[in-house]
Amino acid sequence: MRSAMGALLLLGTGCLADEVPLRFAITDGWAMPMVQIERGRPTQGILPDIMTSLATQVGMPAEFHVLSRARMDGAMKQGEIDVRCYVSPDWVSEGGNYLWSVPLFFQRDVLVGTANAPAAVTLATLAHQSIGTVLSYTYPTLQPFFDGGQLHRDDARSQEQVLAKLLAGRYRYAVTNQWALDWFNQRHNADRQLHEVALLQEQQLSCYVRDDPKIPAQRILRTLLKMKTSGEIDAIIRLYTGRRDTSQAEAGSP
Repeated sequence: MRSAMGALLLLGTGCLADEVPLRFAITDGWAMPMVQIERGRPTQGILPDIMTSLATQVGMPAEFHVLSRARMDGAMKQGEIDVRCYVSPDWVSEGGNYLWSVPLFFQRDVLVGTANAPAAVTLATLAHQSIGTVLSYTYPTLQPFFDGGQLHRDDARSQEQVLAKLLAGRYRYAVTNQWALDWFNQRHNADRQLHEVALLQEQQLSCYVRDDPKIPAQRILRTLLKMKTSGEIDAIIRLYTGRRDTSQAEAGSP
């Protein structure tokens, strides 16, 4: 099934070359299962699969722009990309004219440690130390500890690199989302798996589109809504993670 989705991704980037593309932002700091990037191009993952399906349903070829997190806001404002997904309004600087989708994804950010780390920790009692983080990512829960000097960022370019450095002993704890943690652990034996030691944040994330007459923004938003309500987005997430994209509160609601 993943191979079929990968074929659809390649088809979406290679066909309809003469048509105006729908340009998507891909953050180079993401890791599987969100996206796999090879030679500067996404080859598989939850987000490119969703983006490719969206573009196909809108009737436009998908075009992917792999950018650093620090370049995202500028690229949107300057019209270099049209759609950015897996993002919160809190992460976006002011000044752009954008239209937001309904919430589409649920992100759970956790502090993790190796097998030798305690089962749970309290942030306020952590000794002065470095924490594994992704370059240019913001961590609201940890920021007061960074500002106060109790904790220090040790940045890597991608989430995968952050977890690899943790496993190699570069620091005792690192920040990751639940998807990346599960994917990482599936590829390691039990004695090398990482585990959650503290929940940092849970939040709903969306996509946003430039409000530009050259872009069928309303059609894009309606299509994203249909993909969410039909279960298509959650099915793609389950394909890679085996998880439903719901919070504990949502999962327990009638």
